Amino acid sequence: MKEAFVEAGRIVNTHGVRGEVRIEVWLDSPEYLKTFPRIFLEGKEIKVRSSFVHKHFLIAKLEGIDDINDAMPLKGKTITVAREDAGLPDGAYFLQDLLGAAVRREDGTEVGTLTDILERPASEIYVVTDGEGREHLIPAVPAFVIAADADAGVVTVRLIEGM
Repeated sequence: MKEAFVEAGRIVNTHGVRGEVRIEVWLDSPEYLKTFPRIFLEGKEIKVRSSFVHKHFLIAKLEGIDDINDAMPLKGKTITVAREDAGLPDGAYFLQDLLGAAVRREDGTEVGTLTDILERPASEIYVVTDGEGREHLIPAVPAFVIAADADAGVVTVRLIEGM
């Protein structure tokens, strides 16, 4: 089931003395996170007053955080965003929506459960755990992943010998 909130990043440090925070972004890009008008810290809504991208991080000025002393306690906290604010097109999904999905071959035989997604430079890698606890690593590229249906919780794959 899709969660109402999606983990979007982590506050890794402060930026300057005016209370801005540096956010390590876990979504597609800092530019995408910049489109969200609000974030959530520990379930509490906080409006984003302004933000800009700097060296692959999002620098954000948050409402109610007026100086470095206000910003310091936020360091290390995970931020989430409301799924309703995402504006995803039909058929699009967040990677976390696939976690726990059943992974099946084209012929319908069960491979296992998608337990993790590793993000690597070339592509994501799906970590699939079978019924015996063995892990299978499947590159998330069209040659191996035929379909991914986050709503149904099923990923269909084409495997080669040795996978």
